[in-house]
Amino acid sequence: MSTIQNLGVFTSGGDAPGMNAAIRAVVRACKYYELKAYGIYRGYDGLIAGDIEEMGSRSVSNIIHRGGTILKSARSAEFRTPEGRKKAYENLKKHGIQALVAIGGDGTFTGASVFSSEYDIPVIGLPGTIDNDLNGTDYTIGYDTAVNTAAAAIDKIRDTASSHNRLFFIEVMGRYSGQIAVRASIAAGAEATMIPEEPMTIEQLIQLLERGASSKKSSSLVVVAEGGSPGHTIELAKEVQEKFGYYDTKVTILGHLLRGGSPTVSDRVLASTLGVHAVEFLLKGKSGGMLGIVNNQVKFTPFEQAIRNVDNLDPEMMRIAGILSV
Repeated sequence: MSTIQNLGVFTSGGDAPGMNAAIRAVVRACKYYELKAYGIYRGYDGLIAGDIEEMGSRSVSNIIHRGGTILKSARSAEFRTPEGRKKAYENLKKHGIQALVAIGGDGTFTGASVFSSEYDIPVIGLPGTIDNDLNGTDYTIGYDTAVNTAAAAIDKIRDTASSHNRLFFIEVMGRYSGQIAVRASIAAGAEATMIPEEPMTIEQLIQLLERGASSKKSSSLVVVAEGGSPGHTIELAKEVQEKFGYYDTKVTILGHLLRGGSPTVSDRVLASTLGVHAVEFLLKGKSGGMLGIVNNQVKFTPFEQAIRNVDNLDPEMMRIAGILSV
C-alpha cells in the first residue's frame, strides 16, 4: 500500500448531478482508510488560490441526493500556464496533500495529466459530465440524470404539442455528443433525432415529418443535440417552417436545466462506487488515469486515452430510434 496520508478532491468544468455523491464517497473512503481528506473549492482556480479545507464524514452529510457540487466548479485559464500550476503545487505542499481525485471531463483530465507529469503528483480522475463523451466508461456521472430530466421535459412538451397540432424542436445539451439526444428521444418517443455523429439534412428531416403528416399525427417532436453551437436549433426551425407549413413550429432549448436536479439512483451508485475505488487505486500506487464502469466492472483508462477520439455512440440506438419513429 502507498504511504499517502493526505488526499485532495475537487470538481472542475461543467457541474453534473452525482458530483456530490462522488465527493462524499472519496471523503468517507479516506476516513475508512485513516487518511485526511481535503476539499479544494472551485477546481483548479481554488487550487491556485489555496482555497482548501480539511473535510470529515460530517462535512459530506446529507449531500448524496443534491445536484451541483458543494466544492463549486470553475474553468481556469491560469492553470493552463506553468506559473499557475506552480502556485497550485505550492499550495498542495503547504497543506501536505500527496494525491488528488479530480472529478470532471476532458478538460479536467487534460489539466490533471499535465500537472501530474510536471510535479509527480498521483491523480485519479472520475468521469463527472452529463455528456457521456469519455472513453473507458459505459456511462459518466450525471448522464443518467440528464437523460431522465430531458425525457420528462419532452413528455410535458408533447402534451402541449398535441393540443395545438404543433411541431416542436427540442434542443438538448451534450456539446459535440448526441448521447443525451438519442437516449431521450427513444424514451420520449420523438419522431426524429438530429445529432452531430450522424448529420441529417433538412431534406431528410422534412421527409420524416411529411411521413408523419401523411399518417395524420397530431404533433411531431424533433430532438436536436446542440452540437457545440447552443441555440442553433432556432435557425433550423425557421428553415423547416419555410419549407413545411403543415405544423405551427416552436422551439424549446432545455439548456442548463439538464445539469440540475437530484441525481438518479444510477448516478448515485456510480459516483459512490468510483469514489471509493479512486481512493483505493491511489493507495495501491495507481495514477494518471480515469476510473469508469465497463460491463459492470471498474476499469482504469489512462487520461490520454480517455479523452482521445471520443465516439462511443451506439449505432444500435439510432437504428431503434428510426424504427420507432414511424
